Amino acid sequence: MHIEPGIIAPAKLTFAAVTASAVYLGYLPSLFRRPTLLLRTALAAIFFSLFMQAFHMQVGPSELHFIGAIPIYLSFGFVPTLFGFALGLLLQGVLFEPQDLVHLAVNSLSLAVPLMAMHYSVGRHLKRVSLTTLLKLDAMYYSGVTLMVGFWLALAQPETSFLAWSQFASSYLVLVLLEPICSLAILWGIRRFSGSKWLALCISDQSRSALSLPSRADV
Repeated sequence: MHIEPGIIAPAKLTFAAVTASAVYLGYLPSLFRRPTLLLRTALAAIFFSLFMQAFHMQVGPSELHFIGAIPIYLSFGFVPTLFGFALGLLLQGVLFEPQDLVHLAVNSLSLAVPLMAMHYSVGRHLKRVSLTTLLKLDAMYYSGVTLMVGFWLALAQPETSFLAWSQFASSYLVLVLLEPICSLAILWGIRRFSGSKWLALCISDQSRSALSLPSRADV
């Protein structure tokens, strides 16, 4: 989902920066409403960074990354995942790929917009986690990511061909099929250690409800 440097004109990068700032500033009050959200945001950023570095490869005009979006979202919640993505991209740029910092806003929006669409359409109404649910969430989210990448590539100079974008988009089918396995393993681990008070601080209320775990008042 990384857009390579030099593809998007500076004026359009400014548009992306303004849009990303508006999105994140809008959710900033929610982040500071509860101290545990700051902890979950830090954990989301760390796990996202680890997942990205674990597997990434060049595919056409962009890069295929193992994002781990759904297990992160289900574990830590919407707002921590939203900010965790941006912090993880910033961390990756500072430590490993400084040239990607110029597209920080672009890449953040490529992850944030599909996350918001998935959360408000299906995710926040989630009552129970199943393999079918995980496949549905993965399909929705990564379809959004590939569409966002297509949007940015349409703004590229010169415009990237549809064939190049479709090559990139099809590569994400692998993630849609494999990530639910990772999600099930992580959610099994959460259930396995559900009695831990430390785990109770880290896991979102929605995740506890979907996994039928006891409330924090009970652990």
